[in-house]
Amino acid sequence: MGESFFFGLDGPLDALPGEGQMRAANFEGFGDLVRNCGGDPRWVLERHGMDLSAIRDPDYYINCQSLVDVLEYCSAAFDQPLFGLRLAQNQEPDVYGCVTALCRAAPTVRHAIASLMEYIPVVHSPITMMELVEGKDTAELRWAVGADLGTNNQAHYQAVVLDMKVLKLVGGRAFRPSYVNLTVDTRRKDIPEVETSLGCTFHSRAMTSAIAFPTAILNQPVATANRLLFRLLGGYLERVKSASRTTIVERVEDYVRGSLPSGTCSIERCARKLGSSVRAPQWDLSEHGVRFSDILEKQRVELAKSYLEQGQLSLDEIAVLLGYSEQSSFGRAFKRWTGSTPQRFRAVTDSPPR
Repeated sequence: MGESFFFGLDGPLDALPGEGQMRAANFEGFGDLVRNCGGDPRWVLERHGMDLSAIRDPDYYINCQSLVDVLEYCSAAFDQPLFGLRLAQNQEPDVYGCVTALCRAAPTVRHAIASLMEYIPVVHSPITMMELVEGKDTAELRWAVGADLGTNNQAHYQAVVLDMKVLKLVGGRAFRPSYVNLTVDTRRKDIPEVETSLGCTFHSRAMTSAIAFPTAILNQPVATANRLLFRLLGGYLERVKSASRTTIVERVEDYVRGSLPSGTCSIERCARKLGSSVRAPQWDLSEHGVRFSDILEKQRVELAKSYLEQGQLSLDEIAVLLGYSEQSSFGRAFKRWTGSTPQRFRAVTDSPPR
């Protein structure tokens, strides 16, 4: 193993959402809420071309338009004008996944908000646009959607509650919102419930959606700050953002790399992860002259060599990380790939130059 090696990754640990997609985490608690309203969540989802199993894994990707359409349908069908707000009330700020973890580890509220704005569009929802506008006394965290999704009231209600939860998470007890603006047209009789949920004055039919708070809070330290985690996770997300791996081949490569250790890496699961039918990735890959099995083998070869060169893992551990149940299966595969056994490859790599 080279002495300069300390810590590294061979690539992104998961595929990113594609254009018009978002993480299925936004559906957390959806089934329970629909049942409480007297509905059947499976029927509602199937009516909109979605599968209930597709929302059970928060890291699967769904179509943004599908989320908007489902929430708007539920609002009308169950006579719940604040359906999106009530859905978010029962959700955790961890709906935003690793971005929430990064915010929680940030040194100050300013760093946390900067992380939220920077990486929500990278790993959660690419069509989300956020900005921080600072005034002398009041700052606003503003957001908008960079796509025409039609009537979109319920997703806005959900977003403002989730964003507020993240701000309260990092701001602690000292965080007190000054007011909230939303572009939605809220019924007058529903405004008191919205204000109670948000804990501040609420203005509907605004030009821009925003959460306002005292500017001084920005420099407040975050109680859960963790410098090591912030630098490691922030560095990883910045590399992912810079890599901009958005082609179908790159997305499948990233899926394979992240799912190999689970032992359940397959074209079927890959398709579900990417929010498509099984035939879609097969067809798209064939257009690039590759098959899923080609990508799977290529990733295993590259990762196997990297793990062996690093010298920190046993052969049993490497076999598991590559999705093999037995070391012998890994050994036979490695011999077929390279003409050498894993033991011989590692011995040659560790040998000092003459």
